[in-house]
Amino acid sequence: MLRRRFLISGWPWRCLAYLVTSAVPLVAMAVPILLFGVPWVFALRRAADGGRAPLTVALLVTLGVLLVAGVGPLFAVPLAELERRRLRLVDARPIESGHRTARGSWAWLRTRYTEAVTWRELGYICLLGAVAPALYMALLAFALVVGAFLISPLLADGTAVALGFDSVTNATEALPYALAGLVLLPAVPYLTAVVAGAHGAVARALLGRGPDERLRAELVEVSRSRARLVDAFEAERRRIERDLHDGAQQRLLGLTLHLGMARLDLPPGSPAAQNVADAHEQAKLLMTELRELIRGIHPRVLTDRGLPAALRELADRSAVPVTVDADLPGRLPAHVEGTAYFVVVEALNNIAKHSGAAEAVVAVRRRGDLLTVEVRDDGEGGADPRAGSGLTGLADRVAVIDGRMLLSSPVGGPTVVQVELPCGKE
Repeated sequence: MLRRRFLISGWPWRCLAYLVTSAVPLVAMAVPILLFGVPWVFALRRAADGGRAPLTVALLVTLGVLLVAGVGPLFAVPLAELERRRLRLVDARPIESGHRTARGSWAWLRTRYTEAVTWRELGYICLLGAVAPALYMALLAFALVVGAFLISPLLADGTAVALGFDSVTNATEALPYALAGLVLLPAVPYLTAVVAGAHGAVARALLGRGPDERLRAELVEVSRSRARLVDAFEAERRRIERDLHDGAQQRLLGLTLHLGMARLDLPPGSPAAQNVADAHEQAKLLMTELRELIRGIHPRVLTDRGLPAALRELADRSAVPVTVDADLPGRLPAHVEGTAYFVVVEALNNIAKHSGAAEAVVAVRRRGDLLTVEVRDDGEGGADPRAGSGLTGLADRVAVIDGRMLLSSPVGGPTVVQVELPCGKE
């Protein structure tokens, strides 16, 4: 409305279309109310004719409760969806429903009647039926008065023509009103836009998502984006592991073989043979380090044989003797297996560095849609996440897939780290 070209743009016509089409939800709301209320009207009339005032009051209260709290929400939900679509005429910003998804008729009814957005929609429909007609009639009356002012010189042909608070009988008397109508004519589209804008603002406030629905939607989107990041991270981890295993490791293996062959071709004890022998040993050490690096990025056994086999291989390489008790009925989702594996890796590293334990036990169980991983040691205890022992990072890794970590580490031991990871239905 503040733009200079507002009057010659399409917005006044869009606002007019928005106000005119408001009759559609009003009629759609009136029809079921009339159909539902006709039997009650006859009952009220009979009660009133019989002089039974208490029964009349009871019937009125019952009718109001049934209309508002009973069938009202059932009509408010589809009408609110129509209003959200119609709002695009005057508001280009998208507006989304705050309703939750529900499957099944009874679940749908229970969900709708317990949602705050349903009752906001019902309040909007009631407000639309109570306020909109009076407001629109006032706007229409103003437009008709302006129109009457404009054509008053044509209507005043010797007969008295009423123009609001005055009347004219000829064109000379009507000329000032025509000029006033010409001055007031631009106010009609502006007033139309004001009424349509106010109506649209109320619709957006009541039919859009409330603070709770917006917060819930944002949390859902955060969870989805976090899951996408986890999947992308795991895919990148697998790509790096594959490139190192199939590329750099194979080339280094070929280099080691060539150095070994070169040692055989050189005279024993010569300076060249010594240099090649040193390079050969360094290449073998580098091969070992690269193999450990690849295993740390993503062990191949975890992909090929699953979590129990990967944990047993990890236990064989642990600095502390580890007993693995992993009884799983089948394979788990890849992100769950990866998280469980690296949780155990971090826990065993902490045991080797800080606990002074003589042995450790890793137990893995699946109960329904929950995977439980428990790492126990007989060390000194007293583990504190605030001391930088890696437990905070471990908890963060678990939280990424909506799991939780429990820690018990009294002074003197034992220390128990238990992780619960959702893994879907069996």
